[in-house]
Order: sequence, then structure tokens, then C-alpha cells
Amino acid sequence: MQRPSLSGMLLASTDPERLRRWYAAALDPESETDVGGYGVLKFGAFHLFIDSRKDIGDKNPEPGRMILNFEVPDARAAAARMEELGVSWLAELEDRDGSLFATALDPDGNYVQIIQLSEEARAAM
Repeated sequence: MQRPSLSGMLLASTDPERLRRWYAAALDPESETDVGGYGVLKFGAFHLFIDSRKDIGDKNPEPGRMILNFEVPDARAAAARMEELGVSWLAELEDRDGSLFATALDPDGNYVQIIQLSEEARAAM
């Protein structure tokens, strides 16, 4: 039996174009396309679909429910790129036993974590 795989998620916004531009500028996806009215950003095998919805507010009232984790090759460069975009940090870049982590807020207030794992952490996984 083939098991399910998580291949993407829909991230809804009252301003999907602004959110899409931010993710594209901040995290440099492999591709950025439009599919059936959705903005689709590809990160590895994962697809981030960005669309509008009428049943949400402008800001996420409970952003801790879901955190988007992006593994990046250079966390310092990713954090600098986000700072150029005027990001607000929930947790600034820090070294945790050789791995680098930071948590930013996207324009809708969602938590976006950038992670650069050490070789030791990667081997332990």
C-alpha cells in the first residue's frame, strides 16, 4: 500500500499577491507559477499555494497553530534578505548546538521559521 505524502498547503490571505511577493522575495522558491487562480511557490517537493478567502481576517490571530519551516543552506543570508524586506522577528537568528534557527512573521502574521541544520543534527535525524 502506498502511503500518503504531504506535498503542499494552502496559505490563505486577504491580500494574496502581497503575501506571494513576500515569500518569493524572502525565500527564493525553485519556481513561482499560477495554477487555476492560485499562486504556487515550489520549495523542494513542497508546494505553497497562496489564495484569498472571504472567511479570514487580515492577520492570523493564532499563528502558533502552524509554523512554516524552511530549511535553508545559509540562514544568515536568509535572515538578511528577510530584514531587507522589513521583517518582524518572533525569535532572531540563534545558534542551537550548531544549528541555526530564526522565526519571522510574514505580512499576515504567520510564523515562518528558517533552519540551517548542522551535520550532526542532520545525521541524528
